[in-house]
Order: sequence, then structure tokens, then C-alpha cells
Amino acid sequence: MGMSQTDLSEYKRKYDIFRHHAWAGTALLSVLLAVRYLIASLPRYIFIPLCSILIVYILIALLFTYKYRAGLSRIEESHHVSEQLEREKTQAQVEKERFKLEKKKAKTKAKQGKKG
Repeated sequence: MGMSQTDLSEYKRKYDIFRHHAWAGTALLSVLLAVRYLIASLPRYIFIPLCSILIVYILIALLFTYKYRAGLSRIEESHHVSEQLEREKTQAQVEKERFKLEKKKAKTKAKQGKKG
């Protein structure tokens, strides 16, 4: 169940978007709370719904952020495993070539020993 490079880039894009929205919502909520602190006469019928909407907005953005972060973690783990497997294959190939060269050297020495 390998994921392609496009799946990885799509997960990264969505993760970045939702992370951005979570931060933006948090900043807006902070500004709203600062305005409420500075303007104590801000009506509750405006303040409470706005706070509620921003909190729900932040929570939804955070849920999607964690959803796509978990997906990215799985993709990165499988990518890491495939890289490690590739390194091991390369190492095995190097060892095989080294063994062939040693065998060839041994044959060459044996031939030189017979001649000499």
C-alpha cells in the first residue's frame, strides 16, 4: 500500500493549509479578546457568538491538521524504510563486487604461483 509522490505532496499541502488556518484562528481569537479587554462596552451578543465561531473554527482546523500530520508520519516512515532497503541493496551489491575482485586476485596469484 505505497503512496505516490503526489499523495505525499497533497498531504503536505493540506497539512500546511489547515495548520495555517489553526494559527490564523488563534490570532483572530487573541485580537478579539484584546478588543474585548480594551472596549469593555462591546455587546455580549456580538462577542460570545464571534468567540464561539472562532473556537469551533480553530478546533476543526486542528483536527484536520492532526489528521494530515498522522498521514504524513506514515508516509515518511514508509519512505524511510524504502530508503533503508535501498541502502542495504547497494551495500550488498558492493560486497558482491568486492568478493568477485578478491576471487579474481586469488586466481591471479594461483596462476603466478604455478608459473613461478
